Amino acid sequence: MWSDAEVRIAVSREPHVLRKSKDMLQHRSDFLISEVGLQPTYIAHRPVMLCLSLEGRLRPRYYVVKFLKDNGLLMRDPSYYTVVTLTDKVFMERFICPHKEAAPHLSEDYEAACKGEMPTNFRSV
Repeated sequence: MWSDAEVRIAVSREPHVLRKSKDMLQHRSDFLISEVGLQPTYIAHRPVMLCLSLEGRLRPRYYVVKFLKDNGLLMRDPSYYTVVTLTDKVFMERFICPHKEAAPHLSEDYEAACKGEMPTNFRSV
């Protein structure tokens, strides 16, 4: 649950969140807190995450990074905010292309996840 102070911080940093529906904000917030493990304060200071597509960006990129971590393919743990705010091209260059040999299905799985499908390789996530 968000405190009043956290809501004020989020709105002051990204006034466009006021244009989003309560349900949409709730779904994104629930995902970011429950699945990704972020704290409301972290999100409040980076409210642009609440304006990004849950199905088209937040969830697929989380799955990719989680898959890479679970399989020992990441040398460092990137911030979730950095991961979701990268352009598509840069995300592919940093998180998909370097792992073509170790995870040849990753690009296709990511594309499928962006379309709302749940690739088999991500199901353990």
